[in-house]
Formats: sequence, C-alpha cells, structure tokens
Amino acid sequence: MAIPSFVDRVTVHVTGGNGGNGCASVHREKFKPLGGPDGGNGGDGGSVILRVDPDLTTLVDYHRSGHRSATNGAQGKGDHQAGSKGADVILPVPDGTVISTPEGEILADLVGPGAEFVAAQGGKGGLGNAALASSARKAPGFALLGEDGEQRTIVLELKVVADIGLVGFPSAGKSSLVASISRARPKIADYPFTTLIPNLGVVVAGDTTFTVADVPGLIEGASEGRGLGHDFLRHVERCAALVHVIDCATYEPGRDPVSDLDTIEAELKAHGGLEDRPRLVALNKVDVPDAREIAEMVTAELEQRGLRVFSISTASHEGLEALKYAMAELVTARRAEQEKPDTTRIVIRPQATGGPEFKVRQTPEGSWLVQGEKPERWVRQTDFANAEATGYLADRLNRLGVEKALLERGAVEGDEVIIGDGPNAVVFDFAPEVQAGAEILARRGEDHRLEEPRPAVQRRKAKDSEYHAVRSGELSPSGDLSEYGQGWVDDEVDLSPAEAKAAAKAAEKLARKEAREQTAGQGPDQNG
Repeated sequence: MAIPSFVDRVTVHVTGGNGGNGCASVHREKFKPLGGPDGGNGGDGGSVILRVDPDLTTLVDYHRSGHRSATNGAQGKGDHQAGSKGADVILPVPDGTVISTPEGEILADLVGPGAEFVAAQGGKGGLGNAALASSARKAPGFALLGEDGEQRTIVLELKVVADIGLVGFPSAGKSSLVASISRARPKIADYPFTTLIPNLGVVVAGDTTFTVADVPGLIEGASEGRGLGHDFLRHVERCAALVHVIDCATYEPGRDPVSDLDTIEAELKAHGGLEDRPRLVALNKVDVPDAREIAEMVTAELEQRGLRVFSISTASHEGLEALKYAMAELVTARRAEQEKPDTTRIVIRPQATGGPEFKVRQTPEGSWLVQGEKPERWVRQTDFANAEATGYLADRLNRLGVEKALLERGAVEGDEVIIGDGPNAVVFDFAPEVQAGAEILARRGEDHRLEEPRPAVQRRKAKDSEYHAVRSGELSPSGDLSEYGQGWVDDEVDLSPAEAKAAAKAAEKLARKEAREQTAGQGPDQNG
C-alpha cells in the first residue's frame, strides 16, 4: 500500500527515558577503610519534545513511524560520579499542529516557529547515598531508584496556518486561482476531486503579503463524511477570511451560483466555528460567454446579502488584481485586530497545586488504598530488597501523615494497605505506631523493626518459664519436663547454631546440678 505524501492526522506513541539509579558506595583508600558515603546520583532520562519547524508542511514522517522513545539516564557511580543524562528527542512538526489525547483533550496548539511542547517527560534519576546522608544517618547503605519515563499516546492534527481559505465545489477553479495569483503549482485537471491535499500559495498585493489555501472540493454532506471536504475543513479554521469560488460554467443539472453558495455555507455552518469570518465571492470562468451572463444575473442578488462579489477568470486573469487587493484588505484588518505576541507562543498547562498531598479510601474488598503523587513516587524509588531503604520509606510516609490518616479512617493492625493504583502498586500489612529504624542511630543496614522476637522464640521462653515454675513447685507439670527442653515440639525449636550450642551447655549444667542435688539428698540415708 502506497504511503501518502501529505498526512495531516497521525497517532504517535511517545516514551520518555528512564532515570538512572542512584549508587550506594563508601569511599575507601589505604589507611581509611570507611571514608564516608560517596555514591553519585543517577542521571535524568531524556524527554520527547515536539517543536515547530516552519519548513515542514506534513506529518508523513510519523505516519511511517509512530513510536518514538528518548534514551535512559545512566546509573550513578562511586566517588561522587553522577550518571549522565539521557538525550532528548526533538520531533519537528509543521506550524499549526494541534496536540491532543485520543479522547479529544487538547494538550497544546503549536503556532509559530520554535514553539514546543514536552510530550513525554523523562524520569528523574535516583539519589545516591551521598545525597541521602544526614546528621542522624551518616552512612546510608542504600540509594534511591530512578523513575520510569512518562508514556503517552498523542494525536497530532495539522491545521494549515493560512490567511485566506478558498472553498467551493469540485472543479470550481480553486487550484487554478491559487496558481494564478501565486507561484504555487498545484495539480490542475478537468475532472472532479483533482486536488487531494490542501495547497498553499503566497500572494503579494501592494505592501501586504499573505497566504492562500484551497480546500479539496466540498460537496453536499461533506460535514457528515461525504467526499473529501470533511477531512480538510479543519484547515480553514485559522483563516482570516473565506473566499467562495463558484463555477459559473458548470453543465451539471440543478446547479447555479446561488444554490452552490447556499450548499457550501450549510456545510461550513455544520462544521462550526467559521461564522465570524468575512466572506468574498469569486464568480469564476467568466471567459465563457454563458458564464459571464450568469455572473451578471446573480451579482445583484449576492450583493443584497452583503457580500462583495468579483467576476474573475483564472484563464484570462480577468478580475484577479481586484480580488487580490480585496483579500489583502481583509487580512490587514484582521492582523490589526490581533495583538502581536512579543515572543513565540508556547501553550503551558500546569497542573493544579494545593490541597492534600494524598488521599486514603477503602476498597470494596476491605483493603486501604493510598493515592498521591508523593507516596506513589517514593514507592517507585524504593529498593525493597534493602531493609534500610524500606525503613527510610516508612519514615517518609509517617512524616507525610499516611499512618495517622489510616488510623483516623478506622484501619487496624494487619489490614492490607495498597500504595498506588495499577501494575506498580505495592501492598503492605498495616503496623501502626512502629518506630522506623532508618532515622535511628544504628549500624548501617539495620532496621530495629526487624528485631522483634520470632513466634518460635516467644514459645520457647514460655516453655522455659513453665519449666522453672514446675521446679520451684509453683506449678504442676503439664507434661514431661524432667529435662531441660523436654516437651518442645519440633517446629518450635528454631535455633541458630550459636543458640543451639548455648542451649546444650545450659542443659549439661542443669543436669550436673540436679545430679549433685540428688547425691547430697541421698548421702545421710546411706551413712545411717
């Protein structure tokens, strides 16, 4: 299938580069084994930027390749070496490109050379442990991960920036008019729908220079999808004035200049947004005798509607000078009404600020969902394989007030807490009022919350207490506890090698003590 040379609407998938991870490193040199943290920050990912290039007139490059991605940022290194930033990708677009979402929300309207829009922001690089060091945490054993780049699907729609728009039925002579008053050379033939793309021409009338664009032939029902005109009506939205080019020499039955004008006006009204544009009427092909007579018959009626009418011939160039200067007057008046911007207009749509930094709600399943830019970003930056990094995240969430908000809404210990919504969501078990260990002075890599006794250890302590209570006579034995450790089940004996060795020594010591006591108790009887 052949690819068209003119494309005015495309869908592009853009992806920003990922940020590089921060580095967790400790400076080391001879006679100075622990010289402090020196891990560098990761580099930011590159962004995808759309920028107006006045030399472009079509979006065909993105029709061929609809996926564009920026490069990733490099990971940080030791010795305070920050990772390099990813390179931005600049996508040139024609002047007059409108950027929107697939749902129709307009993101930017790029008009003027150099106007640009960041379509996909690159991810931020993660902080290294040198940047995370503080007076309370002098040697962090972790670094933050880089953020993923933004992914977005956008729709690029070209609206030609022209001063005068020519509208009319197929074969009315619009392309011939552009060729006659400018140096543009569009395709011209004696069959309908010769023009398949909008043609632009630069016209000079006295001291005024302006551009003229012709829209491929409109027919009745074009606004509803008939013919080609509905695809190109957007190109006259920016025009200062419209010129109706009417064929006075058509041989089609049922057509005349007045009905042609009414039909085209009905399509423009159905398209919408063009009611305030001034109109001119060009009765074309008056070089044909019958056409001249028809033009003279309808001129008075059209002027009664308040329209300026010009009888022209693109073949003999009759009436073209008067039409050119009339166009120039409308363009000059329109430019005078509009304030000329001091700089290139760049559309910026900042996000709303203020309000809570996160929100908490309960899901139908009973879990608690925490949503907000900061908590979700912090989760993405955390390396959960590192206990100290997990503790640092808990400290940040606690300072932000997440734990307090959960308690106020009725969350209890053990409830499932989800931070984020989507594939990157992280699930925690709620443990309120637990002091995080990342801000407590401790050896690097330790988290005091992980030092809580295991259930098996607690059961062993209960057995020990029961054993000593039986020996002292305070409690009747509930099982065979004649020897230390007797009566424990296998799953409760969860000892490390050091604990097992210490338990064995304690058992031997108790056994010797019991033997001495028994010997001392039997001694007098034997002597007697």
